[in-house]
Amino acid sequence: MVCLEQVKNYPDIKTYMEKGHEYLGTMGAIEHSHRHIERVAENSYKILKELGYSEREAELAAIAGYLHDIGNFVNRYNHGRNGALIIKDMLKEMQMPLEEIAIILSAIGNHEEQTGVVVTSVAAAVIIADKIDVHCSRVRKKDMAAFTMRDRVNYAAIKSELEIETVPKRIIRLRLEINQTICSVMEYFEIFMTKMVLCRRAARKLNCEFELIINNAKLL
Repeated sequence: MVCLEQVKNYPDIKTYMEKGHEYLGTMGAIEHSHRHIERVAENSYKILKELGYSEREAELAAIAGYLHDIGNFVNRYNHGRNGALIIKDMLKEMQMPLEEIAIILSAIGNHEEQTGVVVTSVAAAVIIADKIDVHCSRVRKKDMAAFTMRDRVNYAAIKSELEIETVPKRIIRLRLEINQTICSVMEYFEIFMTKMVLCRRAARKLNCEFELIINNAKLL
């Protein structure tokens, strides 16, 4: 079976990931480097594993999480769909079964909040793992005067943690610590509400509730 380490070591994937991060940098977009994709892969795996899904499903979620942004080197817009098409033949070359390729492609192609649909448990895990990665280290601009609201929201996030509970209820929780001198809680909602709504849908697919806690106050 194809594992995450094989995917990480595939030369074309390495190149496309690096170029995507580089090209987004010219746009002033937030970080989409190895830090982000490693974190999404790790949390995608964690979500399914801790909720009792099989080891293989969790591994597929990790692979999809690692690959979810590969389409950025083509264009930031519709990068999910582009990425799914780009990675298909590479996974076939690695001799991954078509059934598993389909699971990974659907997760990659559905992780954007504008068009994403929570089609599988793997897609659900990737959506949540991607959308909860909010942190000051992701902002690449040096001049705060040039920050967009999304930059400011990320820059204000001092800490973001994923928490999973299975008893007495199944809960997936994002716990954020925000510096409110940089960004208010209302600004967070203005930018990220569509992301949080998609996270709630993804959590329901996993028979879970989704909770958002900012500065120890429960908001969702």
